[in-house]
Amino acid sequence: MLTKTFLISVKNDIGFRLFFADERNIEFLQGLLKSILKLDEGEYEVIEILDPHLLREFHGDKLGIVDVKVKTKTGKIIHIEIQLKVRPGMEERIIYYDAKLITEQIGSSDKYKDLKRVISIIITDETLIKASPLYHHRFTFFDPNANIELSDLIEIHTLELNKLPDNFDGTELCDWAKFIAAGSEEELNMVASRNTQIGKAVVKLRELSADEKARDMYERQEKARRDFEWAVDYEVEKGRLQWLQEGRQEGRQEGRQEGRQEGRQEGRQEGRQEGIKELIESMKLSGMSEAEIDRILSFKRGS
Repeated sequence: MLTKTFLISVKNDIGFRLFFADERNIEFLQGLLKSILKLDEGEYEVIEILDPHLLREFHGDKLGIVDVKVKTKTGKIIHIEIQLKVRPGMEERIIYYDAKLITEQIGSSDKYKDLKRVISIIITDETLIKASPLYHHRFTFFDPNANIELSDLIEIHTLELNKLPDNFDGTELCDWAKFIAAGSEEELNMVASRNTQIGKAVVKLRELSADEKARDMYERQEKARRDFEWAVDYEVEKGRLQWLQEGRQEGRQEGRQEGRQEGRQEGRQEGRQEGIKELIESMKLSGMSEAEIDRILSFKRGS
């Protein structure tokens, strides 16, 4: 009987970061970025991988954590985030992150003209842009009536893996998207056979998957994610826990269903204090670090 080969999935956020944020794999990160963005070729000559934590400006600020954050040769900031599930308020959270990446650049003596462009790439496995069948979109400050772009200081790209065509469309972006979306060895081999660089990436992914430390980190993160999502679903189903997007956006409006009002009040007082406390203890026992726990909680609550 053949044993199925274990492969880390780069569609998973920790797998994506383990692979694309590794300095040894910089050529693959460059290849992915080139397939999505229309930047001068020279921008990719120097790609600096940064700390993924967004800085707090004041005590009490939300802590944002992205999957991969890089700086290009001229200082452009690019952050790439994997979100398999599309949750309420996701678009607002993307804009919040970009605003943080803009404001953390400037001090009291700095000039606005020196602000560096911030580019976000959001990869999902569910539909985010419901009004379009396209799997890739680019958003900036744009007037559709005059067909004029005011500024590209903030640029947001969406890549929806569930909208990928069954066949390849002949673009580098489609090749890389199918590499990320691949759920089996056969799918990886298919895209590798079409693209030489991705063929090399598949070899590196196999090497990463065979690394005991990387595999342990990946599996612990996956277990913590499953436990957390189960706990969230359980609490919401009981009506005792509502997350920020539902509790704050829906619970504050009059005329909402009684269950939502109870969920916001009782859930935030009981489930959020007791259930999450127990879950954090469980994650600590599994060997996760404080940073990993903070990251999971931030994403799942839509912080």
